[in-house]
This record gives sequence, C-alpha cells and structure tokens, in this order.
Amino acid sequence: QVQLVESGGGLVQAGGSLRLSCAASGSIYSINAMAWHRQAPGKQRELVARITRRGMTNYADSVRGRFTISRDNAETPTYLQMNSLKPEDTAVYYCASATTYEYDHWGQGTQVTVSS
Repeated sequence: QVQLVESGGGLVQAGGSLRLSCAASGSIYSINAMAWHRQAPGKQRELVARITRRGMTNYADSVRGRFTISRDNAETPTYLQMNSLKPEDTAVYYCASATTYEYDHWGQGTQVTVSS
C-alpha cells in the first residue's frame, strides 16, 4: 500500500512558477517510478513527467524545458517545478506511483490555475 498526497497548487499568472510536492507513505520502497499527470478541462488525462528509481526522467513535449521532476534522496517526496507557466497548463495535477508498468497508486490531485 502506498498513499500519496499532493500539495503546492494554486493560482498564478502566466509566466509564473509553482512547485508541486508529492508526499508518500506506506510501502514506498516497492515504488519503481513516480510521475505527475494532469487533467485539463476538455482534455484527457496526460502524463506530464516521470522519474524512475534510478533517476531517469521523461517529460511530455508540452512541458519539456519548462517543468522539472525531481526527488530528495528517496523515491519520495517527489517534486514538480513548473516554470514559465501558460494558461494551457491549467489542470488538476496528480501524483502517481508505479510498481511495474502501471500507475497503481494516485494522490487526490491539486489544482493549478494559470491566468492570462
């Protein structure tokens, strides 16, 4: 069992920055990868960024160069530093963990709203 809780969302102006945090508890050493997903109005949920246990990272094309996923010397806490935010980044952001090939634990989500 893994429990995930996101924090750090809020309302920012375009061009601003936010840092999201994902705190994990439970069987955290069973986690193979941590990721951030988002669900924007009128869009399907998408993978934003992920980081593996060994520190390899991947990013969606839409956020590459602006967002950075990182962690302290553990699988959690996991952070998503979001810079140069755009209105199209507005979404509910979810932290998720994967044991093997699927994200089987999810946080409750945190709202990020970027105004023009």
